[in-house]
Amino acid sequence: MVRAREALLSPADAERLRALRRMKAVALAALGVMAIAFIVAFWLQGRYPWLGYVRAAAEGGMVGALADWFAVTALFRRPLGLPIPHTAIIPNRKDEIGRTLGEFVETNFLSADVVRTKLGGTSIARRLGEWLRPGGPITAAIAIPRHGSTAASGSAVAPASPTAHAERVVQEGSLIAAAVLRALSDDDVRELIADLAREHLIEPEWGSPAGAWLQRIVQADAHRGAVDLAVDSIATWLNGNATAFRGLLSRRLPGWVPRLAHRFVDEAAYNEAVRFVHAVQVDPRHPARLALDGYLARLAENLQRDPSTRARLEHAKAAVFDSPRVGALAAEAWNTAKTGLLAALADPESGLRRRAVAAVVDIGDRLATEEALQRRVDGWLTDAAVFLVDRYRHDIASIITDTVERWDPAETTEKIELMVGRDLQYIRLNGTVVGALAGLAIFTVANALIPG
Repeated sequence: MVRAREALLSPADAERLRALRRMKAVALAALGVMAIAFIVAFWLQGRYPWLGYVRAAAEGGMVGALADWFAVTALFRRPLGLPIPHTAIIPNRKDEIGRTLGEFVETNFLSADVVRTKLGGTSIARRLGEWLRPGGPITAAIAIPRHGSTAASGSAVAPASPTAHAERVVQEGSLIAAAVLRALSDDDVRELIADLAREHLIEPEWGSPAGAWLQRIVQADAHRGAVDLAVDSIATWLNGNATAFRGLLSRRLPGWVPRLAHRFVDEAAYNEAVRFVHAVQVDPRHPARLALDGYLARLAENLQRDPSTRARLEHAKAAVFDSPRVGALAAEAWNTAKTGLLAALADPESGLRRRAVAAVVDIGDRLATEEALQRRVDGWLTDAAVFLVDRYRHDIASIITDTVERWDPAETTEKIELMVGRDLQYIRLNGTVVGALAGLAIFTVANALIPG
């Protein structure tokens, strides 16, 4: 069982265990030396009186060694398994130790004054800017694999580029963003988009704002460009589609009308349409233009004043948004956008990733060179850290308390003993030496002052 538990130790803890065992053996050997010296001196001191000094030293050394062994052992377990009061202190008071440690950290480390003083003397923004900007401290540990490189080709990674830190930031941010996108439910996103559209587009009334907007456009003649574009488009279509007018009117003529008349009617209709469109093009005051201006002005007025016009607009708006085709189009737009974003986030050479790297590099340059920006960012970070510490320091410190409370008492004792047990064994060794010296000194003084 012991060997199985030792096999689970980390290499560092295994080395600590070996060192602890060595020091225990040394302290025990010192006690053994004192015991042997005491036995030999006690046996032969009648024949060799000077061995009385050796016996006194050995006796004091044994007392000191045993006393310190008891004290050290009592910290971790009951000496010899005896239920002696105030022993096995660590396993019995584990939870209290955890609470005390948490309170100590909360009071002395998670203090607003401590955090503000520490961060106030640290130029976080400047260091971050120097780390992000090209030419900053770049190590091989953050070298980014270049496009097309493989381990099989003999080069797992290319040398770090001047923007390696910025690329690393963007890479990690892209991974997080991609994970969020994949975690999003498409149905939930579509429902969210539909809810937002209904709240901000469908439920608000469009009539009065649209009428006021249209009225300002008409009053400013801002619609003339759109009218010109429409007329020019019609003229271009007529010039290129004369054959489309063949039969447009003649097929409606009676059958007894001669074929020559059919052709004449079609050509006359086409020419009249071309002349009409050309007249509208060249005459800014053409009756058709004026009629359109009047219609738009009346529509703008009706949208603001006429309830029936506003009702028709609201009905048409709701019909468009509630159409299944519009819903399918929105779903397709989301799926297309999601697929495109995932592809851009995954490709280091995509325009999105390149622009993100350029933006991060630009931020690094500004943070490294602009003192005013540095002061603002440092102030924001300090204020944010102080706010978090003030608000959550008890919760942060409770991590220590809760973690210690969850530990098994035996496991806690082993962990602490591995960390400090080797140094505590020096106390046993020092107690042996100090006890021996004290015993020798007391025996010497007693022989000198007390007549024998």
